[in-house]
Amino acid sequence: MADTARVIREASTLSAMLSGHARQAEELRTMPPQVVDACAAAGLFTLALPESLGGLECDPLTIIRVIEELSRADGSGGWTVMIGNTTAFTAWLEPAVAREILGSNPNAAMAGLLMPNGRAVPDGQNRFVVTGRWPFNSGAPHAAWFCSGIMVMDGDRPRQVHGRADWRVAFFPAFQASIIDTWHAAGLKGTGSHDISVDGIRVPEERTAAPFHERTRHEGPLYRMTLWSLFMTMIAGLPLGVARRALDEFRELSKRKSRALDGTSLADDPAIQVDLARAEADLQAARALVLDTFARAWNTLQERENSLEERTSMTMAVVEAMRLCTGAVDIAFQRAGGGALYDTSPLQRCFRDIHAAGQHIVFSHETWKRIGKSLLGLEQPTFML
Repeated sequence: MADTARVIREASTLSAMLSGHARQAEELRTMPPQVVDACAAAGLFTLALPESLGGLECDPLTIIRVIEELSRADGSGGWTVMIGNTTAFTAWLEPAVAREILGSNPNAAMAGLLMPNGRAVPDGQNRFVVTGRWPFNSGAPHAAWFCSGIMVMDGDRPRQVHGRADWRVAFFPAFQASIIDTWHAAGLKGTGSHDISVDGIRVPEERTAAPFHERTRHEGPLYRMTLWSLFMTMIAGLPLGVARRALDEFRELSKRKSRALDGTSLADDPAIQVDLARAEADLQAARALVLDTFARAWNTLQERENSLEERTSMTMAVVEAMRLCTGAVDIAFQRAGGGALYDTSPLQRCFRDIHAAGQHIVFSHETWKRIGKSLLGLEQPTFML
């Protein structure tokens, strides 16, 4: 397991760099090369990668705190590092295959989209012929490999395995994919979340896995998590960090900004005081919920896999944190006035970034429905809880 204190220190040190390059990242529409190199050197793309494969293998609370710290500095930076930790999904491959993929540089970032946008046709030689196009590949310009969702086909229909469609992920080197310049977005502008496509590449079957339905190939408490729970762990810190930055910026702004009509500061306005207090309470409640829920889940993982009830609680904690944090950011942005609109204001970036992140499928209405069904004990597929 990683030296938690060292990893947190590395993230704190890099925060200043991310913050200082935030506007450049938005101009480039991707993480600047020097920032990528610094994050890789610190091992921040291997937070959940098994130690036996060259990763840090951090505990969930450390992962959450690292992404929170980086997201406080820059939402795009935190998001890009989070997705760069797609390296963790190699834990579902045979270790020898994973080592071959990671090569001599396990610190390199990986990117991908798990939804099965690709078609995979068996070629009779233990390989799949893969064709597809996937959106939202954050960090695509600097990824060494992609991990992309595929549907294995049997003629014109998905192949059936154990009564379900054969949905897998395929790992292939970045040079085999075409990056399509699509990332012109309102928020998380600096993440380089372009489309990628492949056309008829051959992927060895051993470089595919079905992580939603299979166990990892590694021992240890972190790898008793389901794929969904692991992703919840990695994304949980993002809204906490963005909201923290927004409220910190607003608090300082309210002390120095005066109203044009009477010269009083925003901080002297009772309505501002109440709004800030409530926003701060929401953020602290969100953070406490996330950390407490994942701490309890981690205690369970020392001995066994999490129950469906625990997995439901982890998902609920993260999507509720996004709801509360978005509300806190909205208050800060709205109350800051017209000055928050300028590119020089971090508040406008926090506002855009948290709303962009909130569009991710994990924060959708469908996720809340799955949570509700689980709480009611209704039958449903549970691999996305």
